[in-house]
Amino acid sequence: MRRKIVAGNWKMNNGLIQTESLIVELKKQTKGSDAEVMIAPTFTNLWHAFEATRQHNIEVIAQNMHFAENGAYTGEISAGMLKSIGIQTVILGHSERRAYFNETDEALAKKVDAGLANGMDIIFCFGEELADRKAGNEEAVVESQIKNALFHLGAEDFKHIILAYEPVWAIGTGETATPEQAQDMHAFIRKTLASKYGEEVSESVSILYGGSVKPNNAQEIFSKPDVDGGLIGGASLKAEDFYAIVNAF
Repeated sequence: MRRKIVAGNWKMNNGLIQTESLIVELKKQTKGSDAEVMIAPTFTNLWHAFEATRQHNIEVIAQNMHFAENGAYTGEISAGMLKSIGIQTVILGHSERRAYFNETDEALAKKVDAGLANGMDIIFCFGEELADRKAGNEEAVVESQIKNALFHLGAEDFKHIILAYEPVWAIGTGETATPEQAQDMHAFIRKTLASKYGEEVSESVSILYGGSVKPNNAQEIFSKPDVDGGLIGGASLKAEDFYAIVNAF
């Protein structure tokens, strides 16, 4: 049975006080959830968040990492450093990392390898821009991103991979993706995996939806057969909204 996951990506938001306050509220409301609950605070607050959730079912995860284990990479964080403070899962390939920091499929493949080599689980993000969708190239773009960064892996590695589809064209653009569009793409992603790794691997990998999930649409999106949860942005910064999304299962 595939893992059901709701992961909150806090991005570059919340100082220490706000982080601690939000965690206090989330701990009150996410007990007994049918989904795995993850939160990704900023790097400076990872240790505090990990300590605050040590006895709780909330998993603290990282928003990014470097592919090198150490070296002259000013400002970067390695997988080993994350593991040293208890972090087991990292988000890689987020659309904002690709757009603002020019992360390529090749660089992401190296990050994936580094994470796996350190025994980490990876939430791997990908998705098409508005121009791709309007040109009808969405499937080709998604297939390329998955193959370039992940298809060098062995089947066993996918036990540690969670996929997150981000329709970039439906995030903050005024455009709206329907639950049916989400399902269609998730089904295509599963078919793409099956083409190389077979049905068993394809059906075992959790695929999250990262296209502006809100309390008022989460239940319909999560009800789709190939959608296994969500990677949540802005709504994860409000305890009540995030709790409502978690409870949508």
